Amino acid sequence: MNDRVIAKNYIYNVLYQILTILIPLITTPYLSKTLGAENIGIYGYTLSIVTYFILFGSLGVGLYGQREIAYVRDDIEKRSKTFWEIFLLKFITLTISLITFYLAFCINNKYDIYYKILLLELASNIFDISWLFAGLEEFKKTVTRNTIIKLLSVLLIFVLIKSPEDLYKYFIIYVLSTFLGNLSLWMHIGIIIKKPKKKNLNIARHIKPTILLFIPQVAIQVYALFDKTMLGILTNDMSIVGNYEQSQKIVKTALVFVTSLGTVVAPRIANTISSGSNKNVTNYLKNSYHFVWLIGLPITMGIIGISKTLIPWFLGNEFIDSIPLVQIGSLLIMAIGLNNISGMQYLIPAKKQNLFTKSVVCAAIFNFIFNYIFIPKYGALGAIVASVGAETLIIIIQAVDIKKDIDLRIMYDGAIKYLIGSIIMLIPIYIIGEVMEPVMITTFLQFFVGLIVYCVYLLLIKDEFLYDFLNIIKSKISKRR
Repeated sequence: MNDRVIAKNYIYNVLYQILTILIPLITTPYLSKTLGAENIGIYGYTLSIVTYFILFGSLGVGLYGQREIAYVRDDIEKRSKTFWEIFLLKFITLTISLITFYLAFCINNKYDIYYKILLLELASNIFDISWLFAGLEEFKKTVTRNTIIKLLSVLLIFVLIKSPEDLYKYFIIYVLSTFLGNLSLWMHIGIIIKKPKKKNLNIARHIKPTILLFIPQVAIQVYALFDKTMLGILTNDMSIVGNYEQSQKIVKTALVFVTSLGTVVAPRIANTISSGSNKNVTNYLKNSYHFVWLIGLPITMGIIGISKTLIPWFLGNEFIDSIPLVQIGSLLIMAIGLNNISGMQYLIPAKKQNLFTKSVVCAAIFNFIFNYIFIPKYGALGAIVASVGAETLIIIIQAVDIKKDIDLRIMYDGAIKYLIGSIIMLIPIYIIGEVMEPVMITTFLQFFVGLIVYCVYLLLIKDEFLYDFLNIIKSKISKRR
């Protein structure tokens, strides 16, 4: 498969990832005003708890399964055997996790009604086989099936949720959309996976490697989830958790554009490494770093520039405290984008998960310590600063580790020119925000002006990525004519 396939799969994956995050983002203004900051905080806090059990029950199968399928994708016998072994392992471990969660949180708990609904979230992850399609580099099926289900969930939110008392309905809609989305993927496996042969299955061989990948994923989730958990415990104020939850939704939506390329490229790199083509691996990584600077920097600057006009009309005045959280949190886009390349795109496919584990465990410890110090004093602001620091630490540690195999100059190639363009773009965005009211039209004006300024800058410097993209469009138009 050529680079055009990577580009196509990137688009599919971006669409899917945007869908999974954009749907709640579309409903955010409505839910913020209907449910309120405290209920949003309860949602974020309880969901963070169940996510720990999903994480422990999944044992790192997502990354491991994607990689192992990529290794054997051209052999249907090996592919089928690998799939059923990994799926059955995940089925067993998540079932144990589900039972443990029920006994720990669903009996005589302050939020037990919500935890009982979230049991279905745990169950739905048993049937999540998106890792199979990621390993095969087939993203179209995932997008088309889930689009219908996600859009239906939006409709149900606007129809069924009318007051703060409807919080439980929001939980139900959320878990049902996840469950149905995961089940829908099973309709496609008949042509790519054969029926299991029980005598040939060896589940035990996957336990050790999944655990090796499980450790870094636990560490990653520490600062993805512990922020909300520790905010709830240390402040005992669900409104603060609510502000943090909504700010993260905005940042994570923008982050999708940067990290989705990694999901597409990782299985390609794994397959390339297995064939011994190190030169191609370096080229893939170089293009990935270049892409993150090209896309990540203007997105980061753009979010910093529009936050003051976006939050008041989008979330409501109850969430004004989210403005600095979004602005500082936007730095995560570049930090995660860069360490996603060195970690997810190289260390994991290259089976160097021990180095990956070292970096994220160090960052998790850093995050926990600084959360404990900063949250009591600075609340949500302290949590987001700790997260940015943790992600930056990962970049430094992983850069030191991969320099033995990869020329680090590819990591910052093109960074300066994109930083200059992003700063130039930020100037008119900031001026518009200062002279106009914080309403919807202002935010959209800032967005389009910023986009035009950045694109003109890329044209003036004759950026190779932009010109390659324009040439692809030009060739497609010529073919249709």
